[in-house]
Amino acid sequence: MSRHITPLPLTQEVFAKYGDVLHVDNAEEVRTINEGHTKRYHRIAAPELTASDGTPCINIFRSEPQNLPFTVKLMERHPLSSQAFYPLGPNPYLVVVAPAGDLDPASIEVFLAQPDQGVNYHAGTWHHYSLALGSTSDFLVVDRDAEDENCDEIMLDEADWIMIEATAHG
Repeated sequence: MSRHITPLPLTQEVFAKYGDVLHVDNAEEVRTINEGHTKRYHRIAAPELTASDGTPCINIFRSEPQNLPFTVKLMERHPLSSQAFYPLGPNPYLVVVAPAGDLDPASIEVFLAQPDQGVNYHAGTWHHYSLALGSTSDFLVVDRDAEDENCDEIMLDEADWIMIEATAHG
């Protein structure tokens, strides 16, 4: 029997064990730059991208929208680096995570991220791939580029599937 979850709002406090919420409110400091025309929200996350000779890489992922309810059957992690996602469109999206270490399906949590919030998963944090809502969505992704393998995937047993229920905002 699958477990049913309604996503929680995404906040730095509840997400801290998995990574960082990329939002201007989480900046270490705000700097005025470019002759006073730009605010730099400084250090909203600290990516981990250089393990074993890796280098930072910037990508765009285009994700097809998912309908709710949605069943989570797969989780992945990147043991050698963090991975950051920032939405480039107007739609909320879902963030599905579990703590680093051996995957415990009972520990999977689901968050509803708003279009002005990104996430930076800590190295080893279990997560689901991008779950766009509403329409096809682009995400700016910062992760590690290297020749070695940096992605572990686990298919959940059917008894551990997670059914994500609809929310008022998603």
